[in-house]
Amino acid sequence: MTPPKPLQAGLGGLCPKCGARTLFDGLIKFASRCRVCGLDYTAFNVGDGAAAFLILIVGALVTGLALWLELSVSPPFWVHLLLWPIVTLALVVGLLRVAKGMLITLEYKNAAREGRIVDSEP
Repeated sequence: MTPPKPLQAGLGGLCPKCGARTLFDGLIKFASRCRVCGLDYTAFNVGDGAAAFLILIVGALVTGLALWLELSVSPPFWVHLLLWPIVTLALVVGLLRVAKGMLITLEYKNAAREGRIVDSEP
């Protein structure tokens, strides 16, 4: 199998090395390793990067949509209170799996590792 592209891996939960559907063990939790090729997913550190990106992107999108709705329809305030938290939560949780899959695939493809300080003196 050929390694998947980052978007393919994120959408399908594909292993960045072999392309098998083994990346996730649950809704957004990574599996410990690929059951097909044995790639150790615990060696990668996606951290909160996916959530940070999504909060900024979804926040801007929801803010724009809320302004558009207010200026075009002027619904009562309670509509905003009911609508936007649900939309925001659904978008962030729904896209978190895709974003985490993309980030781990990019880490694998670019051989990204944690920073190391190299001692120049022997």
